[in-house]
Amino acid sequence: MPELPEVETIVRGLREVLCGKTISKVIIREPMIIGYPEEPEKFRERLLEKKITAMGRRGKYIILDLDSNLQLIIHLRMTGKLLLKMREEEIESHTHIILRFKEGVDLRFNNVRKFGRMYLIERESPEKAGGFAGLGPEPLSSEFSPEVFQNILKGSSRAIKALLLDQKKIAGLGNIYADEALFRAGIHPARPADELSREEITGLYNSIDQVLKAGIKYSGTSFSDYVNALGETGSFQEKLMVYGRDGEKCPRCSCQISKDRIASRSTHYCPDCQEKD
Repeated sequence: MPELPEVETIVRGLREVLCGKTISKVIIREPMIIGYPEEPEKFRERLLEKKITAMGRRGKYIILDLDSNLQLIIHLRMTGKLLLKMREEEIESHTHIILRFKEGVDLRFNNVRKFGRMYLIERESPEKAGGFAGLGPEPLSSEFSPEVFQNILKGSSRAIKALLLDQKKIAGLGNIYADEALFRAGIHPARPADELSREEITGLYNSIDQVLKAGIKYSGTSFSDYVNALGETGSFQEKLMVYGRDGEKCPRCSCQISKDRIASRSTHYCPDCQEKD
């Protein structure tokens, strides 16, 4: 699933091309992708002739601001891709929604597993877009300070990995960047959040900031599905220290990297650098 750096990379690529453009046609090939409104025809009619005025991101959600007080909220989930294509290019079999613009360019939502969703909402009704309204603070914003992070962890006996993945606590972190941040901070992913020292919390806060910024710098992590809006892969997978490297030597101590199931997710860590007790 694309995480914060991948979604940010996609948004930056789309913003350059689509801002100021008007939607001239909406093609719905798979109605289940539309999360709101439930009627596909209503979704189509409300999008027609709308201009994209701005683009942004909130957590893992992509936001297209439209005129007439509307927002198109897109959640890629697993295998989702938003691709810019010229109109004459062949439409792939797993392309489910197409937004066509007067300038001859398409925005195509490709989603093999069909878990992704599009929500067309009024700006004042974020609760209509899945979990969009309940997102926690943005980890790269001023609202996410060390003090805020400490308060998030305070009183929670959940495994720190589980808490980092909770989008209601922190928006945008996912499996890859949680594993990488925990490794850089030297914290075992199964440690209870409320047992971390102030020093460890500060170290983890800084690691989250560093790994997310690095992910954006290298245009995201590509293993199988993720590509940017132009179909290009990221390169942060070349910089990963533990994620996907189970059985390999730790880059710090040469101990073998482990892979366990923590917080219902595959979790990678060094049992020596990230001691549990």
